[in-house]
Amino acid sequence: MTQTPRSTPTAFEITRRETCFKGFYRLDKLFLRHEQFDGSMGRELSRELFVRHDAVCVLPYDAKRDEVVLIEQFRVGAAEKTANPWLIEMVAGLIDKDEQPEEVAHREAEEEAGLKFSALWPITRYFPSPGGSDEYVHLFLGQCDSQDAGGIHGLESEGEDIRVTVWSFDDALQAVADGRIMNAAAIIAIQWLALNRSEIRGLWS
Repeated sequence: MTQTPRSTPTAFEITRRETCFKGFYRLDKLFLRHEQFDGSMGRELSRELFVRHDAVCVLPYDAKRDEVVLIEQFRVGAAEKTANPWLIEMVAGLIDKDEQPEEVAHREAEEEAGLKFSALWPITRYFPSPGGSDEYVHLFLGQCDSQDAGGIHGLESEGEDIRVTVWSFDDALQAVADGRIMNAAAIIAIQWLALNRSEIRGLWS
């Protein structure tokens, strides 16, 4: 006999919250209970939560040339787990002011890559690591002219040293397949573009 699956639980309660560290980011400790799949409330759990600003990531794409613009910069999180911590990424920034994700996309494109977007295409929104962080990512495709893109960019005041390079789309997709691109947002965006490339090129070129 096939059992009818229960609906997804919806109830939870945070009974206590402590701030363990507060700097540019914040680390909180939460004490909580949540509904179980059998309908009962579970026991109290303690969980550390890395509290971050929401992020905006944009893949700059020149549909006429079928090229994407990618950036490289040092990432401390990769320093001890890969031979080369200079990761290949997309334009990205944090929503740390009273601004919309689209505003962040345009601002970061100029600061990190010297680019201007003539249009933005929303790809998706997602939680990159919800088991321990509340970061929420807004992912876009940005229409750009890649002809003169390149060079070193970034804000000196923020310690940024960013190299901008132009890739054919096929080369970027192959770099995902080869594991040279190991940044989650870039992998998602490039694979999304592989699925929607004909439509985008038809509209943007």
